[in-house]
Amino acid sequence: MRLKEEAMACRNEEEREREREREEEEEEKLAQTHHRHQQQLQWCTVGDGFPQQLRKVVVVGYALTSKKTKSFLQPKLEGLARNKGILFVAIDQNQPLSDQGPFDIVLHKLSGKEWRRILEDYRQTHPEVTVLDPPDAIQHLRNRQFMLQAVADLNLSESYGKVGVPRQLVIKRDASSIPDAVAKAGLTLPFVAKPLVADGSAKSHELSLAYDQNSLQKLEPPLVLQEFVNHGGVLFKVYIVGESIKVVRRFSLPDVSTRELSKNAGVYRFPRVSCAAASADDADLDPGVAELPPRPLLERLAKELRRRLGLRLFNLDIIRDHGSRDHFYVIDINYFPGYGKMPEYEHIFTDFLLSLMQGKCKK
Repeated sequence: MRLKEEAMACRNEEEREREREREEEEEEKLAQTHHRHQQQLQWCTVGDGFPQQLRKVVVVGYALTSKKTKSFLQPKLEGLARNKGILFVAIDQNQPLSDQGPFDIVLHKLSGKEWRRILEDYRQTHPEVTVLDPPDAIQHLRNRQFMLQAVADLNLSESYGKVGVPRQLVIKRDASSIPDAVAKAGLTLPFVAKPLVADGSAKSHELSLAYDQNSLQKLEPPLVLQEFVNHGGVLFKVYIVGESIKVVRRFSLPDVSTRELSKNAGVYRFPRVSCAAASADDADLDPGVAELPPRPLLERLAKELRRRLGLRLFNLDIIRDHGSRDHFYVIDINYFPGYGKMPEYEHIFTDFLLSLMQGKCKK
């Protein structure tokens, strides 16, 4: 009798043990399922719409300056990215790029021939990785002599307005030759003088406004001279992230009247004109100055420039010819601008990264 009771007790204990094991297995399965859902980005689907493959976390390797990292990788962006299955990982510039990762996307904004060579080699050996953007295409925007050529070559329909570039002259050396070069080119004062190299440094954003012929010799080549266009003291920063477009207003240099031009002389230097502190979105402005460029015009302009420049991350500085409603000038193009100053950039940028991976899945 006692043996039967002991056997029954053993069987009960074994059943309880098996039950505990089953519960632990179920908990483990639930934990794994939860983990997969956390990592899940999207389903890649075949033609009949049934799930084919589960995509895990999108790993974005980034190679940015410390200043750009701080302004771009803000906590809100990183938190939203994690929730969407995107992980940002810093690239160690002291280690071979091919030994790091694996990455799905490489995001970068560094200068120098050596970095361009490393990145081009990486693109050749890792065609499955999306590099934002091709270093040779970015290099095209680092020289203001060629930066605006893609805009100058455009022939947009005039139904929504005209887009052009200011007349400009490149001076590579010898400031004493500037007055003669300006006269020969037939340019009209005043001029905005900009450094020829646009490498993202603070110096490359410094502007000078030259009012008279004699002051031109005080400028420091290499530089670009652009005819100043009166634009109501407001410029439009058009941020482009893939196919998304976001426009904000910024205060700019004030208009120069004929009377002011006759009274003023010399060269006036300005630090970076367009910055977050100079937002004009909430200012009480003349509607003729504040009205944003027509959306269809911006969409077509962005589409053409994405194709011609081969870039997906850039912005345009656009001004409206004062007194005109539909005549615009592109005065600058910047690669990977300060997106941290763009409203809702966290959602726009993370959606863009996911769209890149979705495109890969479809292929």
